[in-house]
Amino acid sequence: MKVGVFLLALLWEARSQPARRPNIVLLMADDLGVGDPGCYGNKTLRTPNIDRLADAGVKLTQHLAASPLCTPSRAAFMTGRYPIRLGMATHFRVGVYLFSASSGGLPTSEVTFAKLLRNQGYSTALIGKWHLGLNCHNTTDFCHHPVRHGFDYFYGLPVTNLRDCKPGEGTVFSMAYKTMVFFPLQFLGVALFTLAVLRFLRLIRVPLGIFIGLFLLVGLILALFLCFLHYFRPLNCFLMRNYEISQQPMSYENLTQRLTLEATGFIRRNAEKPFLLFLSYIHVHTALFASKDFANKSLHGPYGDAVEEMDWSVGQVLNVLHELGLANDTLVYFTSDQGAHVEEVTPKGQMHGGSNGIYKGGKANNWEGGIRIPGILWWPGRIQAGLEIDEPTSNMDIFPTVAKLAGAPLPQDRVIDGRDLMPLIQGELQHSDHEFLFHYCNAYLNAVRWHPPNSKSIWKILYFTPKFNPEGANGCFSTHLCFCFGDYITHHDPPLMFDVSRDPQERDPLTPTTEPRFHEILRTMQEAADNHTRSLREVPNQLSPWNIVWKPWLQLCCPSTTSLLSCECDREKQGQRISN
Repeated sequence: MKVGVFLLALLWEARSQPARRPNIVLLMADDLGVGDPGCYGNKTLRTPNIDRLADAGVKLTQHLAASPLCTPSRAAFMTGRYPIRLGMATHFRVGVYLFSASSGGLPTSEVTFAKLLRNQGYSTALIGKWHLGLNCHNTTDFCHHPVRHGFDYFYGLPVTNLRDCKPGEGTVFSMAYKTMVFFPLQFLGVALFTLAVLRFLRLIRVPLGIFIGLFLLVGLILALFLCFLHYFRPLNCFLMRNYEISQQPMSYENLTQRLTLEATGFIRRNAEKPFLLFLSYIHVHTALFASKDFANKSLHGPYGDAVEEMDWSVGQVLNVLHELGLANDTLVYFTSDQGAHVEEVTPKGQMHGGSNGIYKGGKANNWEGGIRIPGILWWPGRIQAGLEIDEPTSNMDIFPTVAKLAGAPLPQDRVIDGRDLMPLIQGELQHSDHEFLFHYCNAYLNAVRWHPPNSKSIWKILYFTPKFNPEGANGCFSTHLCFCFGDYITHHDPPLMFDVSRDPQERDPLTPTTEPRFHEILRTMQEAADNHTRSLREVPNQLSPWNIVWKPWLQLCCPSTTSLLSCECDREKQGQRISN
């Protein structure tokens, strides 16, 4: 009798204990196309670990990035809000941060999922790429740093992985060089020649000092240009651990292994309490790299090697969760920040960008190839294995989803555009909570998507489309990315309309002849767009030219022990590690 009472007491105590809040592991690739993983149809790239996530979890087949560019997409992912609401969208050509010494970034007034979960007692870490700013006014305020946005620990790359970071890989700044260097030099050259001819012909009297001044100006521009080429890599391409520079310039040697070791180490250190890990891969943004165990092993050259190394890393994270008995207590989400960068082609014709499968376009535009991304959720025992959901979902949905799972109330003082995914995933809802979704090209409203209740149709209208070049191509190869305004786009009046549930490749625009409800559908979508626009509030533009330009006084530098003019150190090799 006493044994029975004791067992009943234990059972009652167990039931009265609150359920453990799940750990959250967020895995984000950089520029991975929806057509790259095997579970999304690729037959030649080997992604067994990403595939096993999908086999044992839920695969979202209409998962959409809030923006087709890194910085705004990641800002929306972190906050559950359209980038335009945050000031993380621009009316200018450059829509991302290119320099660590820029003053723009994710505003400190924004609430990230890391802030919410840290307030609920979670340990939080960001390992890998940040790309949402660092400093505002000086090198020590760190106003945009990950630690100021809710992460207890940061180890990774504050900006992004550029070809300029890898010796011999070329540059992404060729157009900037032409604007800032070659055009002024051409102007000065013409001016010098003209003045010399006029003086020779004795048509005007030109003081010798003017020639000397112009020659000195030419020399200064050339000197600054050569300094930029020489110092760009150490100044912009470095790793940080919390607020300290860990390696400057960044070395690609075993970089994925180092990031993975940091991620698995964080899991091990926090196995006894709830944690949030955001592993933000540097793969597969160019410059492409892979360790010797993966180099030259895939069927897709350097790009395939990088994908397969990243997949290995995903497997290491899953293995640690199983090893520590945390698998059933952990929600894992895998995605990419936007579609593959189709214009990444080397001068030798080698593809360094990924596959967007059947979809048109890619990174930087709002054809489906630019915004359809992998979306996989895995939680053994809580999520049905092998489920596919073809409802519109967004990477903004992760914010309210993990907040709800952690018991964190959503902010009530701002619009949250994401929707909790769990009711859809667990079968409580059959229809996406997103009746309308709005697709921006930088700060320009580019497209609207409408999934009417109790309908299988998913209407999409595009107000403008990029002018692909060369003609007939699937991208903007002459500019390396598609731009959002001016002569780079074609406006459509009325907008192009597709039913992407029947025409996901966006081949055949609908007309009043082929779709009798054309004007009614267009009117409904335009009303939704107008209502959305009215909900926006004016905020500071974090991607204005002033906020993205390089500012010397914001430049972080790890002083070299061998040269007074260099920023160079390697605390990775020195073993000066800081753990949280």
